[in-house]
Amino acid sequence: MSRQTHLRHEDLPYRPCVGVMLLNRNGLVFVGKRIDQTVEGWQMPQGGIDGNETPREAALRELQEEIGTNKAEYLREMDEWLAYDLPQHLLGIALHGKYRGQRQKWIAMRFTGQDSDINIATEHPEFGHWKWLAIEALPRLIVPFKRDTYTKVIGEFRDLAFT
Repeated sequence: MSRQTHLRHEDLPYRPCVGVMLLNRNGLVFVGKRIDQTVEGWQMPQGGIDGNETPREAALRELQEEIGTNKAEYLREMDEWLAYDLPQHLLGIALHGKYRGQRQKWIAMRFTGQDSDINIATEHPEFGHWKWLAIEALPRLIVPFKRDTYTKVIGEFRDLAFT
């Protein structure tokens, strides 16, 4: 039997994480296509919160690490933390095998740079492609186990896409 069949969600903690809805001047949202998935998976930038970092500090660091720029201004963050569980077949594999899923603080930011400032060929690349996408199109591109989270994020930040 594989290790993952012995793991249960309740045996593992959530990874503290930040997610960033990065909006451009036209109200479109940045999404990147992950390079480490067997199914097509697009997502907004996100990643772990290190040590004593605040979610805002982690958001800017993650933008720099994942898309090569942190040219963004803070707009708003969700009051609540959102959590999602990995599917059973990914327990013990995804997220270095240490977590059941992620507990995320979502932050909306406005991209202040030019598209040429975005460089996904970072030191540790996570995305193979990227694009700007209408906010309402997000759920169709997201892996199923993250769709509920993305629906909540869209509901919270929808108004920012149209300002």
